[in-house]
Formats: sequence, structure tokens, C-alpha cells
Amino acid sequence: MKVNIGEQRRARIEILPLIDIVFLLLVFFIYAMLSMAVHRGVSVSLPASSSARIERELLLSVTIEDSGEILLDKNRIPLKDLARLLKLRAREQDTAGVLLFADKRVSCQLLVKVLDQIRMAGLSRISLQTAMESQP
Repeated sequence: MKVNIGEQRRARIEILPLIDIVFLLLVFFIYAMLSMAVHRGVSVSLPASSSARIERELLLSVTIEDSGEILLDKNRIPLKDLARLLKLRAREQDTAGVLLFADKRVSCQLLVKVLDQIRMAGLSRISLQTAMESQP
């Protein structure tokens, strides 16, 4: 006598839900990386430029507010101490550069003084940050 055990079904892994989950994780991480902008300065009204791009390799941040206050990585400092403090911070990094955030209402004279202090610190990689100009 023959006993009918029935067909044994092999276990299956459904791949479509797995692909959906992997895609959602990929989208989440891409969105998280894009939202981590490199703005290390204080929020100021930047001048507009049609060819603006973000420099990601520069690590020191100098901000000039519309009131004339100067900030080094969110710490208020006097203009005369800027070169000394930049020189100290630049020793910690091999390819140090400066992200310069200047409010659009800052006078050119103050901007030139800050640029002179940055040069006196021995830094030649300076990126003057701007906002993207809206296209009409």
C-alpha cells in the first residue's frame, strides 16, 4: 500500500518587499546626507550669485554679521585676534581653508580687513560663500 504524503513545498523568500525596504532605506540616507549642508557659520543674508557652489573641504568658518561683528565658528572675536586664532586652528588640519560668510550689507573695507587677517594667518584657501540667485 502506498502512502500519499503530499508534495512538500519549498520555502520561498519574497523578494519584492525586501526590495521596497532597501529602496526606502536608500532614499532615507540620501535625503539625510543632502540635508546636512556644510553651513558652519551664523545665519546671515548672503549675496546672490548665479554660479555659487559649496566647498566641502574647507573646515574653518568666519562670519561677518551686518553689525560688523566677526565670528570664528560661532564664537565672537575681535578683528585683531582673527589671524592669531586662525593660525592656531589651522595647525590642527593639513589642508585648512576658510569658509567666509559675509552679510551682503557689510562694507567692502571690513571685508578686505578680514581677508587680510586670513592671509596673515597663512591661509590661502578662502571660499567666499554666496546664496544661489533665483532665476526669473
